[in-house]
Amino acid sequence: MTKPSKPTNKWLPAHGLYAITDAQLTPEERLSELVAKVIEGGAVMIQYRNKTADATQRLREALLLRDVCGVHRIPLIINDYVELARQVSAQGVHLGAADMQVHAARALLGEHAIIGVSCYNEFPPALRAQHAGADYVAFGSFHPTATKSGTVRATIDLLQEAKKHLHIPMVAIGGITPENGRPIVQSGANLIAACHGVFGQPDVRSAAQKYAHLFAAAGKTFVI
Repeated sequence: MTKPSKPTNKWLPAHGLYAITDAQLTPEERLSELVAKVIEGGAVMIQYRNKTADATQRLREALLLRDVCGVHRIPLIINDYVELARQVSAQGVHLGAADMQVHAARALLGEHAIIGVSCYNEFPPALRAQHAGADYVAFGSFHPTATKSGTVRATIDLLQEAKKHLHIPMVAIGGITPENGRPIVQSGANLIAACHGVFGQPDVRSAAQKYAHLFAAAGKTFVI
């Protein structure tokens, strides 16, 4: 049996809820308020994701989140936009298959930045990302999701296999709820990423607490 993956970056949480913003669910006028409530509920990392805004709005919103996350000492990750992450001094960036390579992002953001990579439902890209110096990899979608259409489906078996070979944390994403997330945590996911499951709920603080309880039930700690 291999040892559990542990974060090597001082900002990267060991376990917990990784909350992802959404242009529709977290409008700019409520962005700070909603994210603060989710952090209060137990989120250990925030990702800013907005595919529809222009560069000016993205900068404005990222700065808002930088301030909120800074107050709570929670890492802020920027989805896709490496230069934006550099501009706002975010703790890191999350890269998709079509985004900048890990080594290039590292060169721009520095050795202490958190760099995460989407690996979807494939294990070989995760090994390559680890070799390239990524701080975490993300697998998904584990369940149908309202956030993205046409997603590929990842499995529990993938998590279990990856756990044998990876020494960096694994993030599970895609339709994961407090009700269906327990097997995913038990299979080795260090963090669960959620968007609609948190920000699409009437009480976002309570929704975040329910995710946090998944890790507490599994005896996981929350270390930043």
